[in-house]
Amino acid sequence: MTRKIKTMNTVVGAKIKYLRKKKGLSQEQVAEYLHVSQSTYARIENGENATWASYLKPISELFNIPPEELIKHDSVKVDTIETNNGAVYNVGTINQLSEKLIKQFEKRIADKEAMIQLLQKTNSRLLELVERLKG
Repeated sequence: MTRKIKTMNTVVGAKIKYLRKKKGLSQEQVAEYLHVSQSTYARIENGENATWASYLKPISELFNIPPEELIKHDSVKVDTIETNNGAVYNVGTINQLSEKLIKQFEKRIADKEAMIQLLQKTNSRLLELVERLKG
C-alpha cells in the first residue's frame, strides 16, 4: 500500500472516530450498525485498511453527512491522530484530500459494484442450470 493511501486511511479513520465520539457512540454500536465486528471497525478507525470505502454510504447515513464530506471535507477538527507505528500527532485541521486518491477509491467502488453484478448474473445462470438438471 502506498504512503498516500495509508495516509488517506488514517485521515478518514480519524474523521470517522471524531464523528463517532461527537455523536456519543461506542465502537461496538457503530460496528453493529455496519454489521461488522468491533475489531474490524477498530481497524477502520485506526487507518489500518481501506474497508471504510465499502461502508461509505451507511457511515454517511449514521453521521448524517453527505458521503463526499467524509472524503473531501476541507477541514475536520480532531484532537490527535495515532499512526500504525504508535506515533501520535496533534492535528488542528485535516486538509482536503488528494483528488487522485479519491478517484482511485471511486474506481475501486465501481469495480466492486461491477463484480457484484457479474456474480449475481452468474448465480442466476447457475440456478437456472440446476433447475434444468432437476427437470
